[in-house]
Amino acid sequence: MIGACLKWVERRPEVDPLTGEVATDPRTSGASEADQAALEWALRLAEVWDDEVVVVTAGPPGADAVLREALAAGAARAVRVDLPAGAPSEAVAVGLAGALSGAAVVVCGDWSLDRGSGAVPGFLAAHLGAAQALGLVDIEVAGAGRVRAERRLDGGRRERVAVAAPMVLSVEGRLRLRRAPLDGLLAARDADIPVRAGPPVPEHLPVRTAPYRPRARLLPVPRGPSARERVLALTGALVDPTPPEQAVLDPEAAADRILAQLRAWGYLDR
Repeated sequence: MIGACLKWVERRPEVDPLTGEVATDPRTSGASEADQAALEWALRLAEVWDDEVVVVTAGPPGADAVLREALAAGAARAVRVDLPAGAPSEAVAVGLAGALSGAAVVVCGDWSLDRGSGAVPGFLAAHLGAAQALGLVDIEVAGAGRVRAERRLDGGRRERVAVAAPMVLSVEGRLRLRRAPLDGLLAARDADIPVRAGPPVPEHLPVRTAPYRPRARLLPVPRGPSARERVLALTGALVDPTPPEQAVLDPEAAADRILAQLRAWGYLDR
């Protein structure tokens, strides 16, 4: 079984310039380009491996629209996980994992149009116990249950990775979804879509309103008979800086050296 995860989201939201309230319209809601690309990759993998595609979404009843579009394009089955719009990413991943248990490959869009965090594929891989390859631009079948994929790195570089099932792949929206045939559209219009109960979501989610504050550094107790000398000891204003040094070490020794220096500077607990 190959899974494809779609999200029903407003593609052209309108924001009130005075209140900041976001207005949505079901007529302009649907799957993002990244999610459509995820469905197309899932359909292509299913053709090569002679498998079926199960498409899943998490959302209210209106999200059935994206599932019917996926069924019309060639997906074999569709499941909706009943969750309110705006549910946290981890709750969405828990619900999707329950509907995709046993899937060899799950393909998702790399980020959604509403929040854009891209966190769901990582959470989903953790709950499924699957390998993950995120932010892919190309996928190539390398054998039964194995793919070679390419993803974009900073500075215009690319990275090629080899992944084996079970796996969760997230893709960029650079692949266009195939056009659904007329008979597929007609069949999807009346298709039965099972609904699974999602995990409980708290009515009021905690919101952080305070600015970010890094953890305080651990400093030795200042020594000195006067307040001025103690302040100088705390700030190190009159202390010569430690000269830089270069060390060539193997990875494990280099990691130990970095941690030791961070502890010496007071950034880590001793």
